Amino acid sequence: MKSKVVLGALSVVFASLWLASCGGKANQAETKPAPDEYKVVLRTTKGDVMILVHRNWSPLGADHFYQLLELGFYNGDRFFRVVPDFVVQFGMNGDPTLNRQWSDTNIPDDPVKVSNKQGTVVFADAGPNTRSTQIFINLGDNSRLDGRGFSPFGEVIQGMENVEEFYKGYGESPDQNQISAQGNAYLEQNFPKLDYIKNAYIVK
Repeated sequence: MKSKVVLGALSVVFASLWLASCGGKANQAETKPAPDEYKVVLRTTKGDVMILVHRNWSPLGADHFYQLLELGFYNGDRFFRVVPDFVVQFGMNGDPTLNRQWSDTNIPDDPVKVSNKQGTVVFADAGPNTRSTQIFINLGDNSRLDGRGFSPFGEVIQGMENVEEFYKGYGESPDQNQISAQGNAYLEQNFPKLDYIKNAYIVK
């Protein structure tokens, strides 16, 4: 099992965006272009969050997100990392088998065309060309991440107040290796207060 880590600077403080990836590859050849713009609803335990995806911001990211949504990948996913004034992170499926199938399927980078401002939605990564399934929502102005290659592909247009209310008490305590191995069973037993996505769907 291989762990991935991304570093972002906050003044002189460095915060980490952790990614865990396991074996198993999904078939990227089947990925098709997403619409130029599409809306996504995350039905969460704190209320609905609507995301507007702009394909011209980050085409490969927008396409990959669309594909994962159609597969239902984000249904039941926990917001396992919540760092106030920085990010909310999700995108590790509660079924370890499904998570393994996709977590090591990386897509190439997109150029950064839009800054990491509050409310933008971005794939986490562990360096060049390592985006897979994990996503974060910027809780503040994280424009310092622009130079590190984080390319926003969408923005929260409704429900940001719900994002701000996701449970913060566990911080970065959930172990991503354990999430990969045990899925939601590990999180439900050890971090029962985590908020989560009931279901995520594309608005047709």
